[in-house]
Amino acid sequence: MNIQLYAFDTPNGRKISVALEEMGLPYDVQVVDIGKGEQNAPEFLKISPNNKIPAIVDPLGPDGEPISVFESGATLIFLAEKSGKFLPRDARKRIATLEWLMFQMGDFGSIPGQVHHSLALENEVDRRYGLERYMAETRRLYGVVERRLQGREFFADELSIADFAILGCAWRPHRHQIDLADFPQMHRWYLAMMARPAVARGFAVPLRRPATN
Repeated sequence: MNIQLYAFDTPNGRKISVALEEMGLPYDVQVVDIGKGEQNAPEFLKISPNNKIPAIVDPLGPDGEPISVFESGATLIFLAEKSGKFLPRDARKRIATLEWLMFQMGDFGSIPGQVHHSLALENEVDRRYGLERYMAETRRLYGVVERRLQGREFFADELSIADFAILGCAWRPHRHQIDLADFPQMHRWYLAMMARPAVARGFAVPLRRPATN
């Protein structure tokens, strides 16, 4: 019985499709079109009470009974524990994985997202204020990532769910007004991650419905 992934074509959705492909867990996709407000449907709220994607339903939970999981970080931890992959057993590496996962959840997802939001504002004063405020912090966060990857292949020294989480948000740096060439260690890591076959499959999973005439 396959895991049901409820997602849309966003960085948070891509974190989970990439992780599922890397972990080799069978799953089916249920597109939740957030542009059409489908995240507010009562049926989806039973799975994700915060009205957000991604979420999953695993028909074979830890006790053999169905379980739903919402919030991308919680979902990544759940899937790592289920598969036995990408959450290191070594205590120091495990702590590092969770630290960098929380870094992504708390800052590296939300702050660059504010840049993307600010760019779309029609009011020039609001747009300028938003960009000045959030661009500086976004570049600082990219600098944090750059320093962490100095001399490291992955965030916890071995491939982990922290890499999948951060990759989802670094997937479209142009939306953050970032040129990865300014961050060579991160650029190296990004290219290596995107070259992984399972990552490519995760990004190729259709998370939008085909357009209809």
